[in-house]
Amino acid sequence: MGQKIIQQHFSHADFVQFRERLVTQLAALKKLIKQPTFGDEPLQLGAELELYLLDENFKPACASDQVLANLNDPLFQYEINQYNIELNLPAVATQGRPFSAIEAKMLNKLSELSKITEQLDLLPLAIGILPSLSRTDLDIDKMTDQLRYKLLSHQLSCARGKPFHIDIHGEETIELNLTDVTAEGANTSFQVHMMVPPDEFTKVYNAVLLTQPLVTAIAANSPFFLSKRAWHETRVALLKQTLDCRLPEMNAHKLPARVNLGCGWLKNDAWSLYAEAVALYPILLPYLTEDVDSQLPHFAELNFHMGTIWSWNRPVYCPQGNGHIRIELRALPAGPSCIDMLANAAFAIGLAYGLRDQIDDFMAIMPFDFADYNFYRAAQSGIDAYLMWPDLHQFKLSQQAVGQIIRQYLPVAKQGLLALKIEQAEANKYLQIIEQRLESGMTSARWQLETVKFFEQTQNRQQACQQMLKLYAQFSNANLPVEQWERVWQSN
Repeated sequence: MGQKIIQQHFSHADFVQFRERLVTQLAALKKLIKQPTFGDEPLQLGAELELYLLDENFKPACASDQVLANLNDPLFQYEINQYNIELNLPAVATQGRPFSAIEAKMLNKLSELSKITEQLDLLPLAIGILPSLSRTDLDIDKMTDQLRYKLLSHQLSCARGKPFHIDIHGEETIELNLTDVTAEGANTSFQVHMMVPPDEFTKVYNAVLLTQPLVTAIAANSPFFLSKRAWHETRVALLKQTLDCRLPEMNAHKLPARVNLGCGWLKNDAWSLYAEAVALYPILLPYLTEDVDSQLPHFAELNFHMGTIWSWNRPVYCPQGNGHIRIELRALPAGPSCIDMLANAAFAIGLAYGLRDQIDDFMAIMPFDFADYNFYRAAQSGIDAYLMWPDLHQFKLSQQAVGQIIRQYLPVAKQGLLALKIEQAEANKYLQIIEQRLESGMTSARWQLETVKFFEQTQNRQQACQQMLKLYAQFSNANLPVEQWERVWQSN
């Protein structure tokens, strides 16, 4: 959806032609990925970080136009709302010290951003959902003045035919109706792009699906929405409901939402994910492009269609070099600190590669519905969640504490990173952060909840959230792992 759109209206003929191109491009992609050279190049990692812009009261500041103009840096881009921007980090080689390289680049670019925002009395912040958001921050007048976002909102609203119903039952209940998709921008992520060898794509992708609940639980960073205590990772519920344009009869036929973990275990190659997307999801924006003269096809319409489906782990085709399809890990939240975000990425990637050779055994005894169930339980309860997990020795499923499972698979994550030829010191550095977080039970979600609870002893909820955010920003900017953040509820 980063593509610039200049067309404002679409005819029936546009939809027909767009559909024809999807079918043609699907057939061409199927042949292309069978070529022996496809994906045959050194593996790389890339990342995107979505950020909030805040004013001096830690409220959203609709200032993306001014910030981006003053930055004049192509690595920073618009996001859906005026109080969000995105940092696109260049890809680095997977081999060696990739997480340190991404962390260093991120810190450098955020430092440049801070110099600009300080001049405007603004503060950039990486946090899954900003607790100080108000209902008016979700109105369409807060949307970025970019045509693609307005068209997307319009098409989703038309497809829905009635307000989007938000109904999140956490520690406190959040229920409201929204007429557009501006609330999508309330969810900010640290999206990691992971190249995968073509012959291992299916196994790695399925391992990502299996282990997503473990990563979600330990990385949770979105416990508040509209100042209410919701899920530990509320983004998972909010994004699904914000973009759910299915009609009742579509729900009855079990057609998947446009935001989902997946429709089942991947049984073939990456092409199946594209075919599934074309078959199951109606076209939202039939934007037709001119052919590009290049060595490999760009599949512009197919990629554009995939950009209107918000799978938590999405395939991304790239025509550069020999061409490849990578996995975009979209479920990691933004924040709390750069080192925390890279630790989350290292854990996710390590698990996926560490379990890839066993994944068929897991899938044999675990229906995908259990993986989906685990994902939502982890999002709701975070480090306190209980999951249904396979026992490969006894060939059974049993309910286990997520912390117990993570502890068991930390060595597997390390093996996975080493298998990618990532330096041992690099693997140790970032997985140790996950281990320390696990041993203390201190995720960022829990830190936020406990800190607000402490401040609520003498202040109302909004004031307590503001006080928490002041500390959060201080520790985040210092790039401290959240496990080392001051625990005011213990020190006073």
